[in-house]
Amino acid sequence: MHFTAEDLLDITFASEPLPLVELGMAIVAWQRTDEPAVFGRWRGRVDRELPGRARPLLDLLRPDGDNPQFVEPYARTLEEGLAVVRDAGPLLTPGELHRVAARAPGSPSWVRALWAQDRQAWDQLGGALRSAYEVVVAPHWPRIRQSFRADVAWRSRLLAAHGIKTCLAGTHPSAAWAGTVLEVDGPPHYEVHLGGRGLLLMPSPFWTGRPLLAEGPDGPDGRCVLLYPALTPLPLVGPGPAQGALDALLGRTRAAVLQSLIERRTTSELARDLDISLPSASEHARTLRAAGLITTERDGKAVLHSVTGLGVDLLHSGG
Repeated sequence: MHFTAEDLLDITFASEPLPLVELGMAIVAWQRTDEPAVFGRWRGRVDRELPGRARPLLDLLRPDGDNPQFVEPYARTLEEGLAVVRDAGPLLTPGELHRVAARAPGSPSWVRALWAQDRQAWDQLGGALRSAYEVVVAPHWPRIRQSFRADVAWRSRLLAAHGIKTCLAGTHPSAAWAGTVLEVDGPPHYEVHLGGRGLLLMPSPFWTGRPLLAEGPDGPDGRCVLLYPALTPLPLVGPGPAQGALDALLGRTRAAVLQSLIERRTTSELARDLDISLPSASEHARTLRAAGLITTERDGKAVLHSVTGLGVDLLHSGG
């Protein structure tokens, strides 16, 4: 992603999570297989609870997150979002149809009916979105907002203390800067020139992959949106009020991992001392490392983690 000076001066955070964007990310996260230690139980619960009438969404929302934007509008309420989705029908292009139909795991006939403006197909889409939202998103909205706000608060602090490059590099473990180009390794490979349009940052507690770049609410000539994994994914956000600022930001277990790493520890020692699984300890360490809160180095076969100065500062301010 290529930045100009104008882009770097025009980077802001979204003001709040958006219902259908989070629903889209939730349906995507449910289909993914990464981070099983964090999302495994949550995925099993969605398996049991998601109603059959929501299943058509799987033809539109695929696990890589590279999905048609019309079904994830930037709307502040469910009702507003459903209206925006329905109004998008006449604007869908044949090229989009070909792309979506090629990715759909089921029969493409329903997808083609959507593009043909079949009323029954659009009613089915609206029903699928509403029923999925009521099960997957609505009951957890306070926790979704907590994760969103905590991430924005943390990255705002990171921005103030270390600058925009550190803030953006912390959105994914493989993100790195080469001059004014932000590079994130991994497929699919593409290159984007922001060209002075600026960037809107939007954390999601459901998304687990590399940051996704999308057209923003003002269209192709407006600001782009970078959707990235929130520092605390939804399964780690407690159902009640957090015990402290650090728990609210990181989740209780991840906060305990950071606190534990004031003394250097291996991944196995972390798992043993905190009574968590080895994969869970590894995933927590990876996310804390991406945020610049810990550092990791090898000593023979051992992998050793320790808190950074930034992490110590966070512990002192958030305990």
